[in-house]
Amino acid sequence: MGTYEEQYVARQPFDVADAAPVLLDARGVVTSWTLDAQRLLAYAPSEVVGRNVAGLLSAEDAGRLPELAERCRRDGGWAGLLTARRKDGQPVRVMVRITSALESGGPAQWLVLLSEMAGAAGWDMSRTVLEQMVAGSPVGIAIVDAGLRFVWSNAALEKFGGGPPRQRLGLRLADVQPGIDSEAIEAQMRHVLETGEPVVGYEHVGHVRSAPHRETAHVLSFTRLEDDRGHPMGVYYTVVDITERHRARQRLALLDRAGEQIGRSLDIVRTAQELADVVVPAFADCVAVDLLEPVLRGAELPAGPLSERDPVPLRRAGHKSVHDNVPETVVRIGDVADYQAGSPPLHCLTTGRPWRERRLDPLAEEWATGITGGRAATFLELGLHSVMIVPVQARGVTLGITTFFRRHRQEPFDEDDLSLAEDLVSRAAVCVDNARRYTRERDAALVLQRSLLPHRLPDQDAVEVAAEYRPADELTGLGGDWYDLVPLSGARVALVVGEVPGHGIDAAAAMGRLRTAVRTLAALDLPPEEVLARLDDLVAHAAREEGVEPDTAAADSTAQAVGSGCLYVVYDPVDGQCTMAAAGHPAPAVVLPDGTVTFVDLPQGSPLGAGGLPFESVELALAEGSTLALHTDGLLAHGENGTDDMARDRLRRALERPAPSLGVRCRAVVDALMPARPNDDVALLMAQTRLLGADQVADWDLPADPSVVADARKEATRQLTDWGLEELAFTTELVVSELVTNAIRHATAPIRLRLIRDRALICEVFDGAATAPRLRHPRTTDEGGRGLLLVSQFTQRWGTRFVPEGKIIWAEQSLTDPLE
Repeated sequence: MGTYEEQYVARQPFDVADAAPVLLDARGVVTSWTLDAQRLLAYAPSEVVGRNVAGLLSAEDAGRLPELAERCRRDGGWAGLLTARRKDGQPVRVMVRITSALESGGPAQWLVLLSEMAGAAGWDMSRTVLEQMVAGSPVGIAIVDAGLRFVWSNAALEKFGGGPPRQRLGLRLADVQPGIDSEAIEAQMRHVLETGEPVVGYEHVGHVRSAPHRETAHVLSFTRLEDDRGHPMGVYYTVVDITERHRARQRLALLDRAGEQIGRSLDIVRTAQELADVVVPAFADCVAVDLLEPVLRGAELPAGPLSERDPVPLRRAGHKSVHDNVPETVVRIGDVADYQAGSPPLHCLTTGRPWRERRLDPLAEEWATGITGGRAATFLELGLHSVMIVPVQARGVTLGITTFFRRHRQEPFDEDDLSLAEDLVSRAAVCVDNARRYTRERDAALVLQRSLLPHRLPDQDAVEVAAEYRPADELTGLGGDWYDLVPLSGARVALVVGEVPGHGIDAAAAMGRLRTAVRTLAALDLPPEEVLARLDDLVAHAAREEGVEPDTAAADSTAQAVGSGCLYVVYDPVDGQCTMAAAGHPAPAVVLPDGTVTFVDLPQGSPLGAGGLPFESVELALAEGSTLALHTDGLLAHGENGTDDMARDRLRRALERPAPSLGVRCRAVVDALMPARPNDDVALLMAQTRLLGADQVADWDLPADPSVVADARKEATRQLTDWGLEELAFTTELVVSELVTNAIRHATAPIRLRLIRDRALICEVFDGAATAPRLRHPRTTDEGGRGLLLVSQFTQRWGTRFVPEGKIIWAEQSLTDPLE
């Protein structure tokens, strides 16, 4: 028994005339039984005296006797409610008060006063009181019999549909409310009838006759009613309207879903489509998202509403309907969405304020213009009856409009719906604006990246090349790895691969500076180790100017170049010689013509700008058809725990796989070795070597005698005739004459003349001197000094390169345009 009941009973007055006294001993045995007790429970004194009082109580209360005895001894008494059993077995609820009846020197006894609850004030309520309670309750209450037919209901139930109480009598729920899901509700009633288990808080969502255009929600609770024998008689149930709570819960759920599903990418069109996907069909039957054309390009827009005098085209970025193929609209994704002048969509776009129409004029035509195939459809033909238009605004800028339509659901949009739509569009607008800003920055970054990497590698005949570049930063597409091919004199080529630490725009800018420096140094025809030495000096000098130490973190593109790696390779197709040097960069792999893969034993120099020992080069001869694989270290970092040897083994296996072309092999190697989520950029440059044929090269050893100049001109002319290049004979004789004469006059033996027929006609003169000739601009009166000036004017380009035994002066004439 609860504490409240005990306190209540303890406060009730016990009149001797209303109470039946009984005496118990310390063990709970009845020692005295009065006539009042006999009238209350129908037991004669002979039937109860000497028996334990537990036999007069219900089994539940009999089990409480030890606890009550302890409380009596502790507190000196107890008051509360117990259930006694009459002689005929019927239970009777009695108010009980126990006090001590201990006599001096005698055994412990307890006086028990019993009073039937039926006569207790406050516990017995009349039928009139009960009817007032249920009739005046705002909660709908009804009772159905075992056949689920109404036998009673209160007036409050009428507001939930089904008519007044007298019209319900003898009918079932489906009879009085045909539009309701009566089967589901009656299934709950049957469950309660069969099991006796009450159902509390069953929610039902639907439409009632009192509000046919508005979705309502109710919570119902069901309890079984039983007769005196415990047999089910029917079901008592209550109904409470929770429509507002249900709608609020729906709004919160929709906003939560919008927060989860809108803006999962930085793609503008996809973000707009995500907004449409979220609200259909949960909130609207058809939605269209139109964005200004500059937004889709990532361009900046002026703040505030747009001017009607300067219209900006809208494009459909996303739409969805409860019907397939969105039959309500003739505009497809990506198409221009034209609206009539002064129409609500344009009004919202220019004013920046939302617009709502509860009921559209069914005979009015849709607002879109430029419809092919006849007149515009009316809203009645489209089945649209209610609309809202909300501007897409973020950070004070109008980006477009979102239009919401209702078609099948009869309930029109209300003010709460407009508020919810504004919240949804506001969230989506921020995501769209973020995607717009990202698009602008990414496009700018990609333009920078494309300007820094070669658009295509130069045409030449020394090697067949293929390249693959994969940035680790998929969002920006920017990284610090690069590759290049630079044509050199004598039909040679320089192959370059390098990487700058880090990712992003700073790394890309640093990479661009290094690539430009490498191309400039390559034009000087320096050997690989000398190119890297000068590049190292350049990076270190720039870092010192910025006050950056080699071990400090990079703060900008200049400092970020410190610690960069570079591999520089020069290949000569005349003799197949390959010379290379590395600065903090992996050595290249070589795929021999038979498919065998080896790695060059190349000394690893210090990274650029870090200081260290001088760079060393390695020279090797490559058979025709060999393939050089120059790569950055990102290709070896597969995200696995392992040694460098394991990484090289993976690269070896990838290079050994056959492929129909060099380009396919290059992509396949990167695909095989680059992890799904790379931590580093990857650049791979593959070059398959070629050799010039013996009929493409001619050379002559010349004595240091001025008379040999004429013979050199004749030999050169004869060789041009054999090559079918007679039209270049005059210019070539001039070049040979001037270069050989300078070598004899100003240099030392040995002297060698060589002609190479490649994409250009190359004339080279070797001598043993280490001094470079200087182009002079003689005066009119000077007798000499015009030789190199004439060579520079009649050839496409000329220059000098130094070799260990001396130098080579060379000049090129284009074979595609001899006059150029």
